[in-house]
Amino acid sequence: MTDTVHEGPAQAGPVISGVCAYPDGICAIDTHYVRPALDASHLVVERGRAAFVDTGAAPAVPLLLAALQAQGLTPACVDWIWLTHIHLDHAGGAGALLEHLPNATVVVHPRGVAHLVDPTRLIAATRAVYGDAAYERLYGEIRPIPADRIVAAADGQTVELAGRGFRAIHTPGHALHHQIFVDERSRGVFTGDTFGISYRDFDVDGRAFIMPTTTPTQFDPDQLLHSIDRVLALAPPAVYLTHYGRVTEVPRLGADLKGAIRAYVDIARRHAGATNPAHAMQADLAEWTFAALDRHGDRTPEAARRALLEPDIRLNADGLAAWLRRAA
Repeated sequence: MTDTVHEGPAQAGPVISGVCAYPDGICAIDTHYVRPALDASHLVVERGRAAFVDTGAAPAVPLLLAALQAQGLTPACVDWIWLTHIHLDHAGGAGALLEHLPNATVVVHPRGVAHLVDPTRLIAATRAVYGDAAYERLYGEIRPIPADRIVAAADGQTVELAGRGFRAIHTPGHALHHQIFVDERSRGVFTGDTFGISYRDFDVDGRAFIMPTTTPTQFDPDQLLHSIDRVLALAPPAVYLTHYGRVTEVPRLGADLKGAIRAYVDIARRHAGATNPAHAMQADLAEWTFAALDRHGDRTPEAARRALLEPDIRLNADGLAAWLRRAA
């Protein structure tokens, strides 16, 4: 960590060595998953007690502990790890981090508990997709979590951080085991992947661009649209995205996100009869997304857009293809 301070993009706030400070004792910690400013863990501090919202993958643990120390806190000050869902870019480091936090408890959707206690299936599935070399580089060692250090959150259940309430709300669509956390004081919402992804690279005059993430095999557009409506009904002044950081103008972004989901579904259906639907729809997804960026006023060169978004477009196509297979 250094003491270098500079102003980040308008949505992101001041940046200190990859830590973005926001109001209400909240900051985003860059986990450096794949590239900078792609994946964040959020740290909430209240009256000397702390909670992490998502952890990133295991290699991020030293970054999270360093950010905690920079706040003048010790690992014993952390009471909670709140997981929006158990995909490894969000929760792969939870077990390794917990081993440093003697007083912390993990809060997760009930469907995620078994995979945290015994991550064998998660590890095998991820190795099968990425291969051993990429798995080791991206995810490191996934440590199991003792069952007695896990709380399975019911829909609407509130947990407290030094008297400050945070409510878990189940939000399927990206994954069946997805939940969000509502800060009952600031009314901000930690949305994981439910409210899409918004990279600071595409901010224009302080306005964020947003797009869905349909990557997992459990993607369901109707569920996701309903979950987004649950977020919007809370009327939050800001949402905190794992990918990436704090964004405002929530009604506009929600409308854009819902329109994009419907467009993605139309594209998927057009390619339902292809031999390889996922491959076939990638060009259309890229074309639609780049046109939306044009309307947003973004002037990033196409080659740079592709470098930043091609992995998401490819994975979104895979998720849409899996949805088509289930719907057939």
